[in-house]
Amino acid sequence: QVQLVESGGGLVQPGGSLRLSCAASISFFALYTMGWYRQAPGKQRDLVATITSRDNTNYADSVKGRFTISRDNAKKTVYLQMNSLKPEDTAVYFCYARSGANAYWGQGTQVTVSS
Repeated sequence: QVQLVESGGGLVQPGGSLRLSCAASISFFALYTMGWYRQAPGKQRDLVATITSRDNTNYADSVKGRFTISRDNAKKTVYLQMNSLKPEDTAVYFCYARSGANAYWGQGTQVTVSS
């Protein structure tokens, strides 16, 4: 059974940093495109960042220059380093894994940016 387990969320002041982790129990993890999405209350789930099996990355315009996605295939883990956090970054952050027709979601981790 595939599981994606996020960690690292929490409460942080504006301008602060957090690093999210997503540990995946997936065979052939290195072949998967991994990503982070977020969903604020009352809003749709939006893409934050993705990283392909070849380490090509893609970011939402709102986080470019502030967030960095990376992966460690040996640990089957994907990370999201978030710097210069803003109140509008407050959301539940979800880990995502996709390979061909297979796609999986984690349960999410709350990130709250507030003073």
